[in-house]
Amino acid sequence: MVLKTLKKAFPYTLPVLTGYLFLGFSYGVLMNKTGFNLFWTSFMSLTVFAGAMQFAAIALLSSAFNPLSTFLVSLLINIRHLFYGMSVLDKYANSGKKRSFMIFGLTDETFSINAGVDLDESVHKKLFYFIVTLLNYLYWNIASILGHQLSFMIPDSIKGFEFVLTALFYVLFLNQWKIKAHRLYLLIGFVCTLVAFYLVGRAQFLLLAMILILFAMVIETKWRASR
Repeated sequence: MVLKTLKKAFPYTLPVLTGYLFLGFSYGVLMNKTGFNLFWTSFMSLTVFAGAMQFAAIALLSSAFNPLSTFLVSLLINIRHLFYGMSVLDKYANSGKKRSFMIFGLTDETFSINAGVDLDESVHKKLFYFIVTLLNYLYWNIASILGHQLSFMIPDSIKGFEFVLTALFYVLFLNQWKIKAHRLYLLIGFVCTLVAFYLVGRAQFLLLAMILILFAMVIETKWRASR
């Protein structure tokens, strides 16, 4: 059953593999060039496993330690995971010992796959969600280690590694757009994010966007229930 489910899950993770190879690699490179050794690069990826926060942590760890600032930055960057968790409560229910790891490994990309995939009855769904989470976790950790160890091959003049994350999100967005039932929610997220960005600017738009999306989803749910 495990091998069969792995063969089913792996193709769904290929876009993530491509993105994580470059993004995790660039994280490892930056950690090395900032002065952190392989232990800290690997430890951060194994225990934090939050791409955007790990990049932000490089600057936080390289400056004077400020607990309040670190907490607020972490909250703003990762608050979207609150909504991810609410969305997969039913999917992850009754997953046994695998549930804790699936919650820990719920990244943007893993959520996009597990929340949007349409599985038939022949697939063990809980195992599928676990394998997707595990594969993405391994991709990121392996890529960050490779980036750290091979950073000597990357000239300092090369820029733009971080754009891979944007490209990855675009691919995942297009994959979800193919499913008609998801288009309304994609539009809600897109419009709310634009409004938040316009109102408060780049530095603080994420928290406002999440609040607007929550209100929009509540209104949409009540409207759908009243029909």
